This record gives sequence, structure tokens and C-alpha cells, in this order.
Amino acid sequence: MDIDQIRTFLSVAANGSFLEAANRLYVTQSTVSTRIQRLEAYLGVSLFVRNRAGASLTQPGQRFLRHAKALLLTLEQARHDIGLPSRFRDSVSIGARIALCEGLLPEWIGAIRRQMPDVSIRTDIGFEEDLMRSLISGALDIGMMYTPQHSPGLLVEHIFDETLLLLSTDPDRPWPNDDYIFVDWAPGFYAQHSNAFPNLERSAQVVNIGWMALQLILAQNSGSCFLPIRLAAPLLQSGRLYPVAGSPRFTLPAYMVSGRDNDSPVQQQVLAQLRGLATAERQKDYSALGN
Repeated sequence: MDIDQIRTFLSVAANGSFLEAANRLYVTQSTVSTRIQRLEAYLGVSLFVRNRAGASLTQPGQRFLRHAKALLLTLEQARHDIGLPSRFRDSVSIGARIALCEGLLPEWIGAIRRQMPDVSIRTDIGFEEDLMRSLISGALDIGMMYTPQHSPGLLVEHIFDETLLLLSTDPDRPWPNDDYIFVDWAPGFYAQHSNAFPNLERSAQVVNIGWMALQLILAQNSGSCFLPIRLAAPLLQSGRLYPVAGSPRFTLPAYMVSGRDNDSPVQQQVLAQLRGLATAERQKDYSALGN
């Protein structure tokens, strides 16, 4: 089993077609078939059911899927670490939810790079499930997210709380309305939202990331949604968004997750810097906004 076979398996699984996988990987269809056959021979199972409609995963194929993703991540991480140029003394991989990447992680990564220019940093964006899987497998060193899972080998640290505001493009329009976009921030947010609005009907638009809700609102120049005040600050200051009068504020805790027994001096130094940056974020005063 090699990395090309894993890549090919994931491509066929994602596209449901040997031909489409070949097109995506820039190889021939016979090459794709050969790689899958060798992978199946190595594992001793059939991974796909081939038919005129394409290819679908068998039950063993479905079980292998998550392992294939983890294997690919681990191999990519190994290649990244081993292939470091001599000017770097070490590497660190940091993953985060997209909302934590917006306006926050780039600033924090920049601060780390200024303090540690001889360290290579890989940054990934993902949801909690993917981030936690990568942390457990060792493919990711540090993760930042809203709803981490607890694992014996991982250290979960609360770093700060997001304050979510209900914001709208039109301060005079009655709320709720058909332009409201529900953002599935996290289970904790859903509970707070349900308690505050027990009779609110399902929104016409539902998204799983705040970035998408914001882009929809700005593109249509109409709508409302809950957003972290730190993300909305520039739009509030410029008058593109307004707080909905009388609406509640919700709290969304953010966490940092890392290896509990991590003895890498470089990673410990990065973690210390991130803790300091998180402390600075907690001390920011947004009270003048959203009123």
C-alpha cells in the first residue's frame, strides 16, 4: 500500500467514478483500476461495487474510508516534517475552525512567525470532528475549536469566549423575518438559541459556518444572523451591519487542544505564545459595539 493508492481510493470514493478519479488525478483509467486492485489485494477485501452508474463503496470500503483519510494526513505530515529545509529547526501544525481563522489566527500566526522565524508552520481549516481526528492521530499538533471532544491523551484549554450578536443589514426592519439565516455554531449555541426563541420557526436559510452567512447577507445586501462581535466589529463600525434591538447575546467558548504529554520545546513555546495571545483577546473591550 502506498500514498498513490490511498489518494486514488479517496478520489474514487469522493467522485463515485473511476473515470472521474482518473481525470482529477491526471492519470489513465487503467492506472486507477490497477491501483485500486492492488489496494484491494493488500487489504483482502473489495472496496467498491462497479456498475454502469460508476463506483460505490462496499461496507469494508466505508470502514476503510476514515482510515485512508487519517493515513493520508499522517503521510503528508511526515513528508512536511522530514522535508524541512535546513533553515528551519522544527515544524508545527495548527488547525482551527474557520471562524477562529478569520481575523484571529492569521494575526496570531504572524506574531509567532515574528518570534520564531526558524519554525515552519502549517495551518489547516476544519470542523471539530476532522480536527480532533487529526489531533488524536498525531497529524495535527494544535487545534482551536468550539466543541472539542475529550481524549485521555489530549489537553483541552479554554482560551476565550466569543460573544455572538444578532446583526442585520436593516436596523428598522422588524425581526424575525424571512431573511434570517440560522448559523449552526455549536450545540451550546443551539441550546441558547432555542431557549431564547422557543417559538421561532425554522429559518429559510441554514448554514454551518458564519462566514457563509455573512457572505450571503453582504451579497444580497439584506439579512440577519448571529456573528461573533470581534468578526463583525469592522462592519458595525462602517455601518454595514446593525445590532437587532432587544436581541440577546450568546456566549460561545473557544478552546485550544494539544497533546497532553508533548515534550517538544518548540511546540511548548508556540503553545505559550498562543496562551498569551488568547489572554490579550480576552482583554479587548467590545462594549462600545453592538449597543
